[in-house]
Amino acid sequence: MPTAKKPRPSIQDVARLAGVSLGTVSNVLNNPDRVRAETVLRVTKAIEQLGFVRNDAARQLKAGRSKTLGMVVLDIANPFFSVLARGAEDAAAQEGYSIILGNSSDDLRRESRYVSLFDEQRVGGIIISPVDAATETVATLRARGTNVVVVDRHIDAAIGCSISVDDFAGGRLAAEHLLSLGRKKLLFVGGPLDFQQVADRLAGATQAVKTFEGTATIEHFKTTALSVLAGREVGDKIAALPKSEWPDAIFAANDLLAVGLLQAFMFKSQVQVPGDIAVIGYDDIAFAEAAIVPLSSIRQPAALLGSTAVELLVEEIESASSHKHRQITYQPELVVRASTSN
Repeated sequence: MPTAKKPRPSIQDVARLAGVSLGTVSNVLNNPDRVRAETVLRVTKAIEQLGFVRNDAARQLKAGRSKTLGMVVLDIANPFFSVLARGAEDAAAQEGYSIILGNSSDDLRRESRYVSLFDEQRVGGIIISPVDAATETVATLRARGTNVVVVDRHIDAAIGCSISVDDFAGGRLAAEHLLSLGRKKLLFVGGPLDFQQVADRLAGATQAVKTFEGTATIEHFKTTALSVLAGREVGDKIAALPKSEWPDAIFAANDLLAVGLLQAFMFKSQVQVPGDIAVIGYDDIAFAEAAIVPLSSIRQPAALLGSTAVELLVEEIESASSHKHRQITYQPELVVRASTSN
């Protein structure tokens, strides 16, 4: 017969064991400087003996302010979002907040469930890297009184704060680099274009080709995912084509796709990088430098995006009357490595 679970020790149990009032236990937990040292020691020993754990959610709800933030990212398996989340977590810790992380996996329904969960838990605010434009989500949450900051996506500052990178400029930077190397037959690999970041990167690269002083072309190879496996599948298809049909340069929408392309090209030694095809990615994740051919990439300041999102959210939580919504856009940076170096 299973053993019945013991009831969770309560603050009343602590007070009874320590021989003090409930108010004294509360002061020891929240304002120990108001209590004599010997009383603090007695209450602390009772807490340890009982294994008491305070109901922090109830305490924060009573105080009207939670020190917990919710965060939803698109794909935690992508190192870019891991670094972004770590930057947010470090910044939150410095401000005395904690972060609960949710991974939407590019799924709008899953994102909605996390947002609803965080809202029900009365978190102090939510940071979201949205699957779609996020305007409706932000407006709904704000109507309920929930503070929201959007990261890795631009929204109108009239709606709320957002932090992003200029992906159009990043796409242009990648294509201009390839064109400067004498590459004229460019291929953009990535999708779906429902992701605004991917669409902006393609648009920037397309503009660079259109304004290039010379003859150059760019085509788009659509993918349904932004993963290593998707990149490998594209690489295998390109390698199977007659060499005359190969592009001489590829701009991958992110580094995971680019790493997959490199694997497909190099494992069978069918395509030489950069001799036959130069390859550049986007994000500059840690794996880029350690790839089978060190990968050129467009660097995004992932940790800075996360920490800035927390700074704006905490500012709104703690200084609501003086806070003004802002849209902060960081500029990407070209990092050149062996995958494009002649």
